[in-house]
Amino acid sequence: MPQTITKKGPKHFEAFFEYATMGIVITDRLGTITAVNPYALKEFGYRLNELIGQKIEILIPARFHTKHSQYHLTYMDKLVLRRMGIGLDLRALKKDQSEIDVEISLSNYQVNGESHVIAFINNITLRKKAESKIEKLNNELEATVELRTEELKKGLEKLENSRAALEDMLAFQKAVVDNAGAMIIATDERGVIKLFNPEASFNIGYLQSEVIDLETPVLFHNKIEIEQKRKALENEFGVKIESDFDVLVEKAKRNIHKEEQYTYIRKDGNPFPVSLTISSIKNKDGAITGFLGIAINITERKKAEEVLQKSLEKEKDLNELKSAFVSMASHEFRTPLSIIQSSAYLIEKYSSTKDQHSIEKHIHHIISSVNMLTEILNDFLSLSKIEERKINVTLTNFNIKHLVHRIVNEITSTFQKQQCIYYRHSGPVEVIMDQTLLKHIIHNLVSNASKFSPAQKAIEIRTACRNDQLLLSVKDHGIGISKDDQQHLMERFFRGANAGNIQGNGLGLHIVSKYAELMQGVVTCKSELDKGTEFIITFTKIIKQP
Repeated sequence: MPQTITKKGPKHFEAFFEYATMGIVITDRLGTITAVNPYALKEFGYRLNELIGQKIEILIPARFHTKHSQYHLTYMDKLVLRRMGIGLDLRALKKDQSEIDVEISLSNYQVNGESHVIAFINNITLRKKAESKIEKLNNELEATVELRTEELKKGLEKLENSRAALEDMLAFQKAVVDNAGAMIIATDERGVIKLFNPEASFNIGYLQSEVIDLETPVLFHNKIEIEQKRKALENEFGVKIESDFDVLVEKAKRNIHKEEQYTYIRKDGNPFPVSLTISSIKNKDGAITGFLGIAINITERKKAEEVLQKSLEKEKDLNELKSAFVSMASHEFRTPLSIIQSSAYLIEKYSSTKDQHSIEKHIHHIISSVNMLTEILNDFLSLSKIEERKINVTLTNFNIKHLVHRIVNEITSTFQKQQCIYYRHSGPVEVIMDQTLLKHIIHNLVSNASKFSPAQKAIEIRTACRNDQLLLSVKDHGIGISKDDQQHLMERFFRGANAGNIQGNGLGLHIVSKYAELMQGVVTCKSELDKGTEFIITFTKIIKQP
């Protein structure tokens, strides 16, 4: 007899069959139903005499009868055990001809040389429908576990009064315990482990021989967590709890059977989260004779919750981005579109060559406005790629001075009249960087300097290569940035309080900071109101050695 079976085993498992919270159907070799537990009768809507002697196909939709007969013959030729966690997802037929999703695990035993098959049936219809809604599933799971715990408690109370079971019940009870999809651990009233099922051994890592009659469940509980629970219980009930085991069963002693989360520590030292329900086992006089813990490994559920939380946060971020875009676009697009429309209308009114100057002026307005719209759309395209992590850094070797001169020649056409740029460089000129990203950074910083500076003030660009670093500085003598605003410069859609009606969408510096980060660059800002602003970016490990 296995160590996990006591003299009261037959009574325990006869009651387990009667009060189990899963459907259990037993058939003979030919597939004829010989026993059905009350839970299965309730699940399928039958009375006992309506199923005993019937073929198992009565519980299977007609379209699956042929295949099931073949599966049954194959299984009977090669009897194997299927643990609960490796069951097949199938469809079952209730008495009212409605169908449900079920998970079925199979086991077998022999009595007097004849084989019998045990089918453990779980109705998983709700789980199938709720797979896409993890949060709802957790609520339903909590309700289901609470219901099952209450039913198990009632079953344990009746367990003490049950009579001796038949010989085949011994084989049946072992199949139930060995294939349960939960860790089942029973102790005596002092906490010494008396039952440690294979699922518990598989998850926690201890052999039955290492814990039964030797250890208490405290062995694999997190000690810090127990201390936290002790303080909470002492505050809640106003009592002193001495032993660690009493911390675990204090609520069960008070007939409080509630699912709680704990951390189990495997034999190899690795922790994992469980959902644990502890019930007290009482004799017919109501005295506590032991405790029963049912634990479920919720590692995957925790991971799913984390994924869901991250998805919700990302969705919230994207919604905020969309709202900001709509608000910004409705404002920023209106002005250039109005200029394009009015300029095109006025050009149409000019007809003589003497109006050529006016025509050229309005064409310039149209080009400028189109460039403005293009810049806004390019910023949003860059932002989209950053958010979706679709930007790849491509390193090339190029001359930093040549790049800056090309950018200056391209951008000065958009400057205010009398604005000019002073550029100087020191150190080696060959660098290894992403030329496209660096060009965008310089273009954005110089464009900002032009917009926020008076026409007569110069813009200063400085690059310096030394000690395997590139220092890039863009300085203006414009309106400056307050200390409070400097804390938010790199945030999306942020514009300084003194920006007024100066064109801008609040994305440029955010994109600059992200591009700099991709190339191991650090952005700093020096600014005072009405005295100008200097942006300095330091890139590391980018200088080509001569």
